[in-house]
Amino acid sequence: MNYNTPSEGFNKLYDIIKQLRSPDGCPWDRKQTPDSIKENIIEEAYECIDAIIEDDTSHVCEELGDLYLLATFTSIMYEEDGKFSIDAVFKGISDKLIRRHPHVFADAVADSSEEVVHQWEEIKQNVEGRVHDNSVLDSVPKHFPPLLKAQKLQKKAVKSGFDWNQIDDVILKLDEEIHEFKEAVAAEDKSEIEAELGDILFTIVNIARFLSVDPSTALSKTNTKFTNRFQYIEQKIKQSNQVMKETPLEKLEELWQEAKLQKEPD
Repeated sequence: MNYNTPSEGFNKLYDIIKQLRSPDGCPWDRKQTPDSIKENIIEEAYECIDAIIEDDTSHVCEELGDLYLLATFTSIMYEEDGKFSIDAVFKGISDKLIRRHPHVFADAVADSSEEVVHQWEEIKQNVEGRVHDNSVLDSVPKHFPPLLKAQKLQKKAVKSGFDWNQIDDVILKLDEEIHEFKEAVAAEDKSEIEAELGDILFTIVNIARFLSVDPSTALSKTNTKFTNRFQYIEQKIKQSNQVMKETPLEKLEELWQEAKLQKEPD
């Protein structure tokens, strides 16, 4: 059979995973559980993000395949345990998409993305019953990566009216947190240093949110920039038959400034 349509392609993937999980299949695949592969889901998601940022379409295609594999693999494991079927997964997300887009599939009206988001939140609360009695922050997953969790917490708080009036106020807050951090460093108080550093990071995420900048993307680009500049220094030192550990700090700083003048790769 030629697997040309999405449904045929999925059926092929499903059949392969079922065979791998069968008694005559692969010992490694048979022993996996949802708990054992949960970290793989995170890793593959980040690898897919990297491919998207790098605009490497063939790599994006490959990484999306890995994500589909893990989603299907996990669904099959729950299906084998009789918890839910893979059809229930697709039915659930299909029903949710239709339910949350009444401006497309029903008679509701939403002329802007802002109206769509507002309508989405109302449906989650009033139709799906996703009301959190204790706090609006209860819906933020506990095990999100810290940077992403900080973003989500702040966005939820803002929807309740808890926000700064202007960016200058947030920057003043950052200055305040840095001052408190310096005091903790001067006091050599390890626990306070950790606490104040956390406050600084949280405030920086808030600044990014206020300016509509994704902090993860910003940090990722800086990581790439640092990597390129550091590797430039490594190359220069190697060409001089020197060792970085034995290179004077002044020389490293000179090379760093030189690296900053180089054109960044696309």
